[in-house]
Amino acid sequence: MNLYPIKLLPYVSETIWGGKKLIEEYGVETEKNNAAEGWMLSCHEAGASTVANGIFAGKSFADVVKENPALCGKNAESFEDFPILIKFIDAMDNLSVQVHPTKEYCELTGKGQSKTECWYIIDCEEDAGLILGFKDKISPEEFKAAIADNTLTDYVETVKVKKGDFFFIDSGTLHAICKGILLAEVQESSNTTYRIYDYNRVGADGKPRELHVEDGAAVTKLEKYSQPDFSNPELDTDERKLLCDCPLFKVWKLDIDGDISGTADESSFVSLLIMDGEGTLEACGETASLKKGDSFFIPANAGGYKLSGKLEIIETRI
Repeated sequence: MNLYPIKLLPYVSETIWGGKKLIEEYGVETEKNNAAEGWMLSCHEAGASTVANGIFAGKSFADVVKENPALCGKNAESFEDFPILIKFIDAMDNLSVQVHPTKEYCELTGKGQSKTECWYIIDCEEDAGLILGFKDKISPEEFKAAIADNTLTDYVETVKVKKGDFFFIDSGTLHAICKGILLAEVQESSNTTYRIYDYNRVGADGKPRELHVEDGAAVTKLEKYSQPDFSNPELDTDERKLLCDCPLFKVWKLDIDGDISGTADESSFVSLLIMDGEGTLEACGETASLKKGDSFFIPANAGGYKLSGKLEIIETRI
């Protein structure tokens, strides 16, 4: 197989809360009115990324992976489908208060896909925040009553954020990205969302957006949010910091000013999401230019690679 660094173009999702920063500042091209989400690494049926270069140019990344599963590495063999989805999200307005189902609930009901995710705050307005869990533990009856009488926001916890913050959101955690936040998201490859509360907004059709109260109540953890500690000082360097190491994915933040090297071995591909700066990627005997807004996929077994320049990158493996 001809291995090379694969550049990906995103599927773009337009929503009522989306902004235009990805279009104006990150080079995302779309004819849609906004780019709420750029699915920068995606094989999901709702919106796959497209290969921009090399022998696979113009093909759906989902088709490329289906036809060449070895590109993903041995760790991917334990998943039925390509396991992750990586996004940019630009919230010009509040997202709905929502929850994603657990794997157990999806298996029990025979519907949907579980979704654990994590967020890196790229930029935000001064007073921006996230809704994460509850101020205190509440009962299922209190939860449903708060939804019914539109007082849910009195019970949830709002966390102020700043550039560089990182959050891990396990499935079943009530959450919402609030207005004025630009972030990178690494998640299970799922598009299942149970919307609990939506500020009484209407959609493009002029009707109130659908809520999923029964499903949401069945999976929501009715407790305070707790941030896991994935830090590992023994592995961290000045250029490379571990953000997350869970059974689904491993995520690092790279801060490069010069050169650093890495290896794509047999276990996993390497995803590089360029959040800022410019530089180059040398891999498989090829050199690719990198700039803010790019997404590159280095296949498993590609061997050593080198990143050069001044760059901020989210690196993900499985």
